[in-house]
Amino acid sequence: MKTLTKLAREQRKSENLWEANLWRYLRAHRFLNLQFKRQLPIGPYIVDFCCRSKMLVIELDGGQHSDKKISKKDIHKQRYLESLGFTVLRFWNTDIRSNIESVLENIRQSII
Repeated sequence: MKTLTKLAREQRKSENLWEANLWRYLRAHRFLNLQFKRQLPIGPYIVDFCCRSKMLVIELDGGQHSDKKISKKDIHKQRYLESLGFTVLRFWNTDIRSNIESVLENIRQSII
């Protein structure tokens, strides 16, 4: 069985198009001079993006997340992260593709 850290490392190497697009804006302190990490293990989960200083997690969801079984896992993950004090923002991949400015504004609003 792979450790969560190894799995996260593999996921960073095989990022999808939507993650890559958002990462362009968040990486290297480009967004409000904040440090974001991607594919970061937190407890038993791996989050898509995290800014620890603002206790913010960003999750990107594709169409498979509308499946009841997967969305139930998402709910458990979100509750766990919120119990640790994180704010969790979720965006559909289509939001990243078609309305990145709105996504970035929502992120900005959640941390100011």
